[in-house]
Amino acid sequence: MNIESDKNPKIKNLVKLLEKSRERKSQRKFIVEGRQENFFALENNFQPLEFYIQPEIFKSSLKLPQSVPLYEVSATVYNKLAYRKITEGIIGVFEYEVKKLPEISMSETPFILVIESIEKPGNLGAICRTADAFGADMVIVCEEKTDIYNPNVIRSSVGSFFNVPVISATNEEVYTFLTNKSINLYGTFMNEQSISVQNADLVSSCAILFGTEHQGVSDYWRERIDKNVLIPMKGKIDSLNVSNAVAIISYEVERQRIAPEKA
Repeated sequence: MNIESDKNPKIKNLVKLLEKSRERKSQRKFIVEGRQENFFALENNFQPLEFYIQPEIFKSSLKLPQSVPLYEVSATVYNKLAYRKITEGIIGVFEYEVKKLPEISMSETPFILVIESIEKPGNLGAICRTADAFGADMVIVCEEKTDIYNPNVIRSSVGSFFNVPVISATNEEVYTFLTNKSINLYGTFMNEQSISVQNADLVSSCAILFGTEHQGVSDYWRERIDKNVLIPMKGKIDSLNVSNAVAIISYEVERQRIAPEKA
């Protein structure tokens, strides 16, 4: 089927899914733009519902499931939907999955990133990319403020969102889960017990908690965490963007875990 007009009801609904979290959650659908992003979604068994391609742009060997409806759209329609405009030429609609913590399989010594109340989709997407690069078992977003299926999360993750489980949960659910699994929990705020991340035992199972962009770690966690790691810094600034901090500490986890193997 060809769609030439951006007034088409299907296109109008796609715009709603792109722009409004409540529509994604109520319809149980989310949008995936880009060849690699759709490839990773399919490879990781996310359920496709529809695909929209711009045939003049979409030149790819990506194999789409024949059982899923495929619509060809005009350049005008595609430009209304696509953030990257003339690139890739494919937009997928997938089923919005709600995953629970107990459902996620983990390694014997899991490494988990816990992100509290993150507000900027671009930061969360960058964190997913880091989690994928350094082998995190999952990313947990507690007390969600930005929809984890926000299109900007998926775009900025370059599809890594699909390679690492991303879970939304409450603070209480996360704390109970980590406690029951006997996973060491480290905060990233200053107190009397704070140590350099290089001196922490990150070879054992661990979860690293990062606070909000503006307010840091909440009182809920400050009252429950007695282990804190800090990134040594020499300059005058005393904080980093949360996605940068996640990347540095994730690298340290990987560095410590590789070192024993080489010994």
